[in-house]
Amino acid sequence: MSADGTMQDSEQTERPTLAASPPIDTAATLARLRDWVEIETPTGHAEGINRLMDRAAEAYRRLDGEITRLPGRDGQGDHLSIRLPWTGPPDQKAQAEGGPDGILLLCHLDTVHPVGTLAGPLPWRVEGDRAWGPGIADMKGGTCLALAALEALYDGPRRTPLPVHVLLTSDEETGSPTSEALIREAAEHAAYVLVPEPARNGGKAVTERKGVARYGLETHGRAAHSGVAHADGRSAIAELARQVVAIESRTDPSRGLTFNIGRIWGGTADNTVPERAGCRIDVRMVSPEDAAEVDAWLRALRPHDPDVTLTLEGGLNRPPFQKSNAIAALFEHARGLAAEIGFTLEDMASGGGSDGSFVAAQTAVLDGIGIEGALMHTHEEHAMISSIAPRATLLRRLFETLE
Repeated sequence: MSADGTMQDSEQTERPTLAASPPIDTAATLARLRDWVEIETPTGHAEGINRLMDRAAEAYRRLDGEITRLPGRDGQGDHLSIRLPWTGPPDQKAQAEGGPDGILLLCHLDTVHPVGTLAGPLPWRVEGDRAWGPGIADMKGGTCLALAALEALYDGPRRTPLPVHVLLTSDEETGSPTSEALIREAAEHAAYVLVPEPARNGGKAVTERKGVARYGLETHGRAAHSGVAHADGRSAIAELARQVVAIESRTDPSRGLTFNIGRIWGGTADNTVPERAGCRIDVRMVSPEDAAEVDAWLRALRPHDPDVTLTLEGGLNRPPFQKSNAIAALFEHARGLAAEIGFTLEDMASGGGSDGSFVAAQTAVLDGIGIEGALMHTHEEHAMISSIAPRATLLRRLFETLE
């Protein structure tokens, strides 16, 4: 399939068969997943993340990967850029600089779960078809599945129509502040971007995502003794409370537009009129026009109390990810491969952002093709063991057939 969704003669006559590579070893993949889950990697815990990056580098080194380790900055863990020289056309090395556009695999190893979660509310455990653990679905599961798919290729025919570039990042859960530029640069050389974030709602892929904007609002009033000179004070908390009500009221489910005040703080003591207060605002929207409208509205906020001032910082973090013709064609290709494997693949829109959101406007992105799971970001996060083989096989087939 070409980037515009058209079938090419080589695909019709020479596409590798489903049985061309060794099957996925579910037990081995689950064992690796347990090993990776039991290394706790909350965003910003550079020690844990770098230890897991060591594990990943070791695995890709066995696949003859050309590994570039990018040291973390601003307190974040390292990133890994891995190119697999045995993928792509046989004469790839002899081609002009950059070679053919290839497949970019975007994975992140950080989680939202703080250190101690594994020993506390979310230990590794397996019951029937479910395995629990911090980050098991989002997205250590998909990262392990993608590695298993590439191992099957390496142990089988090795050659793919396009070169494969793997990017493992360390800060996706906080908006990718140190990896966004790396992701955008890598996508410039990609015809396709595959993102093995967890499958949704019983195995659905993601072909649309809401945009994500993050803001911080602070109110600055005047401190005073609450008993002796209450009238002299100007409460930053009272002002913030009125702003919070106004902001939350802008939520409009019919437009897919949501405002969420996720954190709030303020004041210094019970008997002091609070001089400062603040909150964090998370906004989700479906279109670039909505993002512009939200930003303009928030920046136009004015205090109810003229003696209190407002300070707003932040903006759009991940743009809306809309289903382009190229994305629709890529999904249809994947759906056909899934049918060959023996399962039905459907797609959906998601309210959460991902690293695919940064590049979906200019590149064909297929997201949510990782492990099936549920209750991500909670103490009940789990993955479905029975999804390991079919989902990893789908990834392998995408590597084998995209051209």
